[in-house]
Amino acid sequence: MRRLLLASLSAAAILSLASCGQQKPQQTQSCNAQEFCESDFDTTGNKIADEPAKVPTIFTTLNENPPKVAALHVSGSQLLNENGEPVQLRGMSFGWHNWHGQFFNETVVHRLTTEWNISIIRCPMGVGPNNDYLKNPENAYKCVDNIVKAAINEGIYVIIDWHSHQMKLNEARYFFGKMAEKYGRYPNVIFEIFNEPIDHSWDELKNYGEQIVAEIRKYTDNIVLMGCPKWDQMINEPAARPLNGVSNVMYTVHFYAGTHKQELRDRAEKAINDGCPVFLSEYGAMDASGDGALNYEEWDKWIKWADSKNISWIAWSISDKNETCSILNNGASPDASTWTDADLKEYGLACRKLLQSYKK
Repeated sequence: MRRLLLASLSAAAILSLASCGQQKPQQTQSCNAQEFCESDFDTTGNKIADEPAKVPTIFTTLNENPPKVAALHVSGSQLLNENGEPVQLRGMSFGWHNWHGQFFNETVVHRLTTEWNISIIRCPMGVGPNNDYLKNPENAYKCVDNIVKAAINEGIYVIIDWHSHQMKLNEARYFFGKMAEKYGRYPNVIFEIFNEPIDHSWDELKNYGEQIVAEIRKYTDNIVLMGCPKWDQMINEPAARPLNGVSNVMYTVHFYAGTHKQELRDRAEKAINDGCPVFLSEYGAMDASGDGALNYEEWDKWIKWADSKNISWIAWSISDKNETCSILNNGASPDASTWTDADLKEYGLACRKLLQSYKK
């Protein structure tokens, strides 16, 4: 999400059942605790002080016999189940794990599955800002593990999202190798290998994507999502020159309805007509800043367009930051079983209503 770079938040914590991410980060092959990122500095060049990582305090145990979900594959521009039938997934995305990790727990996944009617949840593991995967890998792994297990237990799909705007090839290859080895046997799990590239050319991204997919394919044929240039706007580039020698790869488009309108839909439609499989792995109903009024008219156009083509979509975000795109009011409990309508912003209420409208 592009409005991240200088943001941070505070939120209430609930009764602590265990310590997560409060120890000194452990060095691993992929995690350099001494590395600094451009997002550690404000616009005047001053260092931003680290705030304590937001951590989950409710932890998930994987059930011995979780519900089974269909193994997915890509054919042409379409996502299909094992019977060759088109599949459209609809769901919600958490916010950055390092700023909103208190919500990365099974109560949220359970409520969104049973009440909101999601079929997929997105788990954005932050790479770049304060308390990210590179500096605090222990907390990152625990947040991801919590949500993957919760999704498997609920019988829905889950995206492990390398949530970054910066290319970290070696670190991402190591991370996705570990994730594919651990979770690849579950058809629930989808790998989003680069959230929103900004300034990287498609040639650079193509090379990155081919290497990460090759690492994942050592362990699983599960679906992989690949970003494209300029915040996932230039879908025409992978449509013209997709990754070489890969299968079950889709390409992501992100839209914010107050900013991205018919021009981006037309570009995405042409890509699809050219055979490019498109996945809307993040959207908002407001401006691309994440703030401003909800644009219901354009939001409706986007959803109707996606539905007409069986394109999967995911709304941003399960967080309580003081901005329009965070569905929760500040201070909402991490325990979603306690949420009332008063805990939801206008956008949260509208997202819930939209998802519930698909109940059969």
